[in-house]
Amino acid sequence: MVALGCGNGVPPDLSKTGQEIREKFPGVKQLATGDLAAWLADGKRPKPVLLDVRSEEEWKVSRLPGAKHTPPGTKPDDALAGVAKDAPVVVYCSVGYRSSAYAEKLQKEGWTNVVNLEGSIFAWANEGRPVVDEKGPASKVHPYDAKWGELLKQELRAPLK
Repeated sequence: MVALGCGNGVPPDLSKTGQEIREKFPGVKQLATGDLAAWLADGKRPKPVLLDVRSEEEWKVSRLPGAKHTPPGTKPDDALAGVAKDAPVVVYCSVGYRSSAYAEKLQKEGWTNVVNLEGSIFAWANEGRPVVDEKGPASKVHPYDAKWGELLKQELRAPLK
């Protein structure tokens, strides 16, 4: 992850980081967490494919319900095998940088309905939205590292190993 919004020892700021991500990836549409929550609750809209592009270690701690793990380096055709090129796809990571990069890659490979979850799992969890692990509801999120973990509410930060 690049050092967006965290230079000179200053803790990163999620809104500043989001602005920098939008500037770095201008061709990637950003979807607000509230809009995704409404979409997932709307029984009349087709559900998006949720791609979690974080590491295995991050994924094991928690993820959005219904997400598919897409480890770093996964080829788009493998991540979305059997998924129509115009199907809705929402990509997320910790704060949105890795997922915006992956969304851009998907667009270059021909997927036409791809968005990044703005603020990604950190914003989602900070807003009190549900995360799960392999056993069910989870209460912690992997902080990526100590610096970026400052973007998560303290009670949500899983310990780093």
